[in-house]
Amino acid sequence: MKKTVFALLAAAAIAAGSVAMAPQAHAGGGDVAAGVLGGLVGGALIGGAIANSRPAYAAPAPVYVEEPPCHMVRERFWDDYRGVWRFRRVQVCD
Repeated sequence: MKKTVFALLAAAAIAAGSVAMAPQAHAGGGDVAAGVLGGLVGGALIGGAIANSRPAYAAPAPVYVEEPPCHMVRERFWDDYRGVWRFRRVQVCD
């Protein structure tokens, strides 16, 4: 309950302060219209320049390479150091 009361009091204080300090609004001689028009033209120019620019990084096209079919084969060999027959795996590509 205390939090709600303090939140409402804070919102009321902020609202009262902003209303009391707001100056009277008046447009003299089309100043507002010139500002709005200038903003629209500037935004259109910047937006068009961004839309027509190239991206900063263009990824290269993917390259697909067909590799030859390979498979692993157990090969028996004589180990002179140990004096025994041993097996090793060797890749064989057709």
